[in-house]
Amino acid sequence: MDNRAEVSAFLKSRRDKITPERAGMPVYGQRRVPGLRRGEVAMLAGVSVEYYTRMERGDLSGVSESVLDAVAQALRLGDTERDHLHALARAANTSPARVRRRPKKTVVRPSVLRILEGLHDQPAYLRNNRMDILAANPLGRALHYQLFEMEPPNTCRFVFLDPRATRVYPDWERVARDGVGVLRVEVAKNPFDRELSNLIGELSTRSDAFRTMWGAHDVHVFTEGVKRFHHPAVGEMELFHESLDLPGDEGLSITVYSADPGTPAADALNLLASWAATQDQAETPADTES
Repeated sequence: MDNRAEVSAFLKSRRDKITPERAGMPVYGQRRVPGLRRGEVAMLAGVSVEYYTRMERGDLSGVSESVLDAVAQALRLGDTERDHLHALARAANTSPARVRRRPKKTVVRPSVLRILEGLHDQPAYLRNNRMDILAANPLGRALHYQLFEMEPPNTCRFVFLDPRATRVYPDWERVARDGVGVLRVEVAKNPFDRELSNLIGELSTRSDAFRTMWGAHDVHVFTEGVKRFHHPAVGEMELFHESLDLPGDEGLSITVYSADPGTPAADALNLLASWAATQDQAETPADTES
């Protein structure tokens, strides 16, 4: 990915989104720009117009953390957006020659698999920074069984390239935008990740929706929230989800879904477990007597 182009597009998109009123600035007469002018951002951040212009043209080399924070404050960036700007700056000051060109093959540790398998009544899976699902417990596979028909299973590919996704996710647009936002964050952290760049190129080529959302330069980080599913076997369910990073495995995280006891969602998970068990029995050949 071209870091300078990423920086320029991100800063301009944030500047276009913030109004003078929101920035606490007086407005006089007719304005020809939708958001703030470069000079206004520079004034709010306490830097010269020339300096901020250089930043918005994509050059973050040598920019201090204090200046980045000042620009983030001027643009009213959220925590995820501010962290994204810092990640773009780190990438701008990193030589490609210092980055490992061939990433090591991910090996899922047995202890992580045991954690997944130990969550008997909660769907759970392990994913990497490209949204590939590397492992899942039986209930996690049952919840996402259409996704696991892909090889390799990748949540963004499913959301944008499988027509069933709009049925699986009643809130498809929000799910799609969140996924794009996650990839945006990862591109800033890993600008020389060839597999990540290939995934984004594939989705941009094959999906108009992805290409449009990618152009918005919004960022997102999965932590916790609520997601709705429509499963053919159990109907619609609303589940809580938590995403937990693995400190010992950079780029890997576990996502766990749950429901409050006694709720329709909890009943649906119990039904899903029964359905998964019948599917396993159907796929297991019966023993024959010799």
